[in-house]
Amino acid sequence: MEPDNGTRISEFVLLGLSGEPHLQPLLFGLFLSMYLITVLGNLLIVLAVSSDSHLHTPMYFFLSNLSFVDICFTSTTVPKMLVSIQTQSKVITYVGCITQMYFFLLFGTLDNFLLTVMAYDRFVAICHPLHYTVIMHPQLCGLLVLLSWIMSVLHSLLQSLMVLRLSFCADLQIPHFFCELNQMIQLACSDTFLNNLVLYFAAVLVGGGSLAGILYSYSKIVSSIRGMSSAQGKYKAFSTCVSHLSVVSLFYLTSLGVYLSSAATHSSHSSATASVMYTVVTPMLNPFIYSLRNKDINGALKRFLGMTGRKITE
Repeated sequence: MEPDNGTRISEFVLLGLSGEPHLQPLLFGLFLSMYLITVLGNLLIVLAVSSDSHLHTPMYFFLSNLSFVDICFTSTTVPKMLVSIQTQSKVITYVGCITQMYFFLLFGTLDNFLLTVMAYDRFVAICHPLHYTVIMHPQLCGLLVLLSWIMSVLHSLLQSLMVLRLSFCADLQIPHFFCELNQMIQLACSDTFLNNLVLYFAAVLVGGGSLAGILYSYSKIVSSIRGMSSAQGKYKAFSTCVSHLSVVSLFYLTSLGVYLSSAATHSSHSSATASVMYTVVTPMLNPFIYSLRNKDINGALKRFLGMTGRKITE
């Protein structure tokens, strides 16, 4: 490592979830299993939606994008952790750390925006059903996803550039299993006031703004459902939102829980352990949540797997 007046460094040390040697094989097996389930589950959703013309609708278009982003989101952290456990090397280069942080922020923010877009889609479908196909036309759907990408890229680029201006001293140990933005800022030995200001402002703007949009959409959806006279119509309308509501609750509650628990306990180890929920567990559960109660997805998956099986046997 090269401190060079506290500004130039070449690598960081990721302490991970546990330093106990006897726990490493267990952690490796557990996280490898969860990662493979996440990739396979989300990949099946993407392939099922793309291969079935019945699912070429806005709702499933956004779902396939969410599944793709979830694969990328998990892939920014878990593979590096698995390699570190296997090689027993906790070192990550400075460039590698900044790159990992950039892509983690990019796909985490994208998850956030896509869930908001999906809430808007459900709002239009339930509150304006007669105009749904007119409002949610393919061009608008593509534009919403493109805007989500652009805003996510700009947000992650801003945060990464803010970290690049920081100076780091001798203590280069990150008490986490990936290069988490807040931990990076806390390690700096230069003034971090501006970084913290940008961090919290962006959290309120991106996270708070998206959550406000979701809550507004669902407040309108609930009002619309309550105004329906048919019990069957109410059930049908509500059932189309259950999966999305479950994913939103899981994503925001786990993310919020991580930062509230870390703020209350001031324990970096507790924060790292809690982070597993929204970085690994939530992307793994999303395909199950969307497929268990969704007949269209189940049917598409069966057709896709059946078609794949026939091609293999031929």
